Amino acid sequence: MRDNDSAIPTATIALATTPAPTPATSPAPTSAPAQPPRSERTGFVLASLGVVAFSLTFPATVWGLESFGPWSLVAVRSVLAALIAGTVLLVARIPWPGRRHLGGLLVVAGGVVAGFPLLTTLALRTTTSSHAAVVVGLLPLTTAVFSSLRTGARPPRAFWIAALAGAAVVLAFTVAQSGGAVSAGDLYLFGSLLVCAAGYAEGGRLARSMPGWQVIGWALVLSLPVTVAGSAVALSYEPVTLTGHGIVGLVWLAAGSTFIGLYVWYRGMAEIGIPRASQLQLAQPLLTLVWSFLLLGEGLSAAAPLAAVGVLVCIAVTQRAGTRRPREPRAPRP
Repeated sequence: MRDNDSAIPTATIALATTPAPTPATSPAPTSAPAQPPRSERTGFVLASLGVVAFSLTFPATVWGLESFGPWSLVAVRSVLAALIAGTVLLVARIPWPGRRHLGGLLVVAGGVVAGFPLLTTLALRTTTSSHAAVVVGLLPLTTAVFSSLRTGARPPRAFWIAALAGAAVVLAFTVAQSGGAVSAGDLYLFGSLLVCAAGYAEGGRLARSMPGWQVIGWALVLSLPVTVAGSAVALSYEPVTLTGHGIVGLVWLAAGSTFIGLYVWYRGMAEIGIPRASQLQLAQPLLTLVWSFLLLGEGLSAAAPLAAVGVLVCIAVTQRAGTRRPREPRAPRP
């Protein structure tokens, strides 16, 4: 250690007395910060892919309701997703999560695996996919609030202004489309905002200490006893009429929305932070409107493109504003 210590000042003196190496070493400070932006770009892409997967959830749910009742659809999709996740965890020989992670995983299971799917599925019995998508467009703001309370993240003022502006655009679009009426379906949707935001915030926090696919994987596995029992009870009370749409909707909900979508979503949140990632979901309602038009034949008003431009501007501002997150210990990169 003494030899190493003595070598440091020698190198420093050499740099100070020899002017020639200075131009050669000057690019070093500018090249070092190149790695974090690359990581942020990867996180941005992954979180965006998660938003695309989530945008198909409501149309897939409408298709799934052609074959299953609401309780059966939620329970069966969770069982299938848990089987996929459990198989991957078993093949990869992933050890059981530590006791310190169990509480957070149960929050993810309650909010993302059970609460949000159930409440939105119940809402879609009485409201359209496009209407539900725009109401749930308030999810980024609620997620950012939960994240600030849970992780101590402190976004700057510009971030909150842009987030509130985006939420206002989404809310105005909702009122314009629904005529200002608030139904029982809307109450289900507002409840889904709270439970899902809690699950997203907790899952994003866990994804900084374990891979995102393990977060949702273990949450699904932990909920398996409840979802299996729920499937048995629900299927005995709700009739099942299998159709092509119903099967495709169920498969996408289990594999696409619940497992793959949440995997890339949590991994993206771990890279760019929960508040910034949550603002990408401002685009999710507008994507769902497109899918609802193409897949379900629901009407698309002329106001949708204007709302899309306003929302995308808000997303750009929130991404530029960034966040100030507390430093968390992370494993050193090899």
